Amino acid sequence: MKVLDLHCAHDHTFEGWFGSESDFQDQLARGLVECPLCGSRTVRKALSAPRLNLRAGSAPPHTAAASDAAPSSSGGPAAASARPAPAGAGMAPSSKALQAAWLQMARHVMAHTEDVGRGFAQEARRIHHGEAEERPIRGQASPKETAQLLDEGIAVLPLPLPAAAKETLQ
Repeated sequence: MKVLDLHCAHDHTFEGWFGSESDFQDQLARGLVECPLCGSRTVRKALSAPRLNLRAGSAPPHTAAASDAAPSSSGGPAAASARPAPAGAGMAPSSKALQAAWLQMARHVMAHTEDVGRGFAQEARRIHHGEAEERPIRGQASPKETAQLLDEGIAVLPLPLPAAAKETLQ
């Protein structure tokens, strides 16, 4: 199993797990590796030190420090774990904090809202007019539909979430 530190075109850092280098290259070529923050499929490997476990049952010396690190995301369809990226993996501390806060917010939105899909504008209107039960919803609306909802006094917030966020966020 190869654990790779990855960066997207917007320099978000995340980790991906692959069976081999050729698995990574194949999935990358087919557009299956995407940034869990922005959905970018322009992904590159970052330089990283190899992780070696020379004795069974012994933890690597950096384990204690890694548990104190800010959590990072997993790498889309190819990732299998949400282990933090190594310290100093190319992002300034403020960027890491912003990435962690965004992921926490995205997890909260996904866990506490109902996905009404492309019928978002219609369902938001039904809720606003008392024709449907009031509840937190999310879905897709065009920029035109969003502007119309706002003009009608219906509070909405465009929140772009990548496709990977619609699955369980690690």
